[in-house]
Amino acid sequence: MFQEDFLVCPPSLWLCRRAQRGRNKGARRSKNLTLNIFIMLSRVFFLSANSLKSSGTFGAGLVHASRSLHTSSQSLAPVPPLPEKPGKVRHGLIPEEFFQLLYPKTGVTGPYMFGTGLILYLLSKEIYVINHETLAALSIGAVIIIGVKKFGPSVAAFADKLNEDKVAKAQEVKDHAITNFTQAIEDEKKEQWRVEGRSMLFDAKRNNVAMLLETNFRERLHMVTNEVKRRLDYQIALQHLNHRLAQEHMIDWVEKSVISSITPQQEKESIAKCIADLKTLAKTTQAKAAV
Repeated sequence: MFQEDFLVCPPSLWLCRRAQRGRNKGARRSKNLTLNIFIMLSRVFFLSANSLKSSGTFGAGLVHASRSLHTSSQSLAPVPPLPEKPGKVRHGLIPEEFFQLLYPKTGVTGPYMFGTGLILYLLSKEIYVINHETLAALSIGAVIIIGVKKFGPSVAAFADKLNEDKVAKAQEVKDHAITNFTQAIEDEKKEQWRVEGRSMLFDAKRNNVAMLLETNFRERLHMVTNEVKRRLDYQIALQHLNHRLAQEHMIDWVEKSVISSITPQQEKESIAKCIADLKTLAKTTQAKAAV
C-alpha cells in the first residue's frame, strides 16, 4: 500500500501523508494513555471515598456528589453538615485531602512527584504545548498572586467587616424576633392564667347573681308581708270601728230609754235624794277633819 501511494503520489505529498499518519497515531496513543490515567485516578478516588467521608470539606463534597449521582430513592439517614469555613489547601489551590490520600501509598514526596511527572508527561507528549498563551497565563497568574498578596488582607478585612455588619444586622433581627416571641409567649401564658381564673370569676358572678335573686325574693316577700299586714290591720280597724259604733249606738239607746222611762216625780225625788246624800257626806267629811 505504501508502494502504491509512493507510485501514485509525488514524494513531497507522500512524505506529508506519512507525517500526518504518524501524528494521528501519536495523538491516538496519547489520548488513550491519558484516558487510562484518568480512569485509574478515578478508580483510586472512588475506592478511597469511603475513608474520606468523615474528613472535613472533601468528605462532605464526596457525599453530596454521590447523592447527586445516585438515582434511587434518597435515604433518610442524617447527612453531616457542611463546614462554615473551607478546608486547608496547599499552593493556593490543591486540597490538603489530596496529599493525605497519597501519603500512605507514596510518602511525603509522592504528591509532588506525581504533579511533576504529570506536567512532564503532558509537555513531552505535546498534549499541552507551550506558546504565547502560556506566557500570558503565567503573567496574569503572577499579577493575580501579587494582587492577592498585596491587597488580599485589606480586601479580606473589608469583606469580613461587611460580613460582620450583615451578621450583626441578622443577629439584631434575630434578637428582636426572639424578644417578640418571648413577649408573645409571656402574653400567652398570662392569657392562659386568666382563662384558668375565669372559672373562679364565673363562680363569683354566679354567687352574685344568686345573692341578687335572693335579695329580690326577700324584698318581694317583705313587700307581700307588709301588704298582707296592712290589709289585716285595715280589717281589724274596721271591726273595731263597727264595734265602737255599735257600742255608742247601744249607749245612746239605753240613755234614751232610761231618760224616757223617768217621770217628773221620780226626777224630783232623785234630786232630793242626791242633795240629802251630799249633805250627809259633807257632815261626815267635816267630822273627820275635826278629829
